[in-house]
Amino acid sequence: MTGIVGRRAEGLSGLARRALFYLLLTLGALAFLLPFLYMVSTAFKGPRELYDLNLVPREPTLDHFRAVFTQIPIGRAIFNSAFVYLLQTASVLVFSSIVGYALSRLRFFGREFVFNVILLTMMIPGQLLLIPLYILIVRLGWTDSYQGLIVPGMISAFGIFMFRQNFKTIPQELIDAARVDGASELTILFRIIWPLSAPVLITVGIFTFMGGWNDFLWPSLVNRDIQYQTLTQMVTLYGIGGQAGGQVGAVMASSLIAVLPMIVVYLVFQRYYLQGIAGTGLKG
Repeated sequence: MTGIVGRRAEGLSGLARRALFYLLLTLGALAFLLPFLYMVSTAFKGPRELYDLNLVPREPTLDHFRAVFTQIPIGRAIFNSAFVYLLQTASVLVFSSIVGYALSRLRFFGREFVFNVILLTMMIPGQLLLIPLYILIVRLGWTDSYQGLIVPGMISAFGIFMFRQNFKTIPQELIDAARVDGASELTILFRIIWPLSAPVLITVGIFTFMGGWNDFLWPSLVNRDIQYQTLTQMVTLYGIGGQAGGQVGAVMASSLIAVLPMIVVYLVFQRYYLQGIAGTGLKG
């Protein structure tokens, strides 16, 4: 009898712990979601309820979106961001995977040293590299151009690390068989390794694209010409530079336009993203 009572008490305490755990998770999720939901709500609110805290607009309107497209060339900024960061993402996938393949499957002197140096660069704050990188871009004459945005991000230390770790999990016998058949190293990489590494390709692609899309600091340093401004740069300057004229609804609408592509990308590829994170492993 005592044992039964003890098991029931343990079951109730376990249930209470799980309930508390999920309650904390729910509160954390609400804390992260509330600003986003408020932004979405305010973007559709009419002038009379802009400063109310209700999350469901009583009189929804699209006037704020019309104001954004009228006051700034946001269509051009959307094109700039898509062009720059899609091209940058593609180059990161190609170049970083080539380096990752070399570090995981080719034997050469100093291989581990090179890999350790690449890991070391991941520990350097990016802000410390802004000044020398900016001076280099100025001397190359790449300010106010697409090159100044694309070239500095065409290869990624994080991408190299992810690819190297993932490629080491692929059986060596498969690669040896391809070499016996006369396949070159690039053919092995792009025709054999890539199809087997879709999750990590998508993971690196998401990180690269989202990191570039959300970046404001670097575009604001190298681009002053509105023709080359990215979406994040234009929306930020629109909100804090006075162009919005104090229109809170228009600022929220422009922010929503900037963040929606990231939400769509994540929702579409989240399954592969989680597989890619898990698939890199900790193999040395």
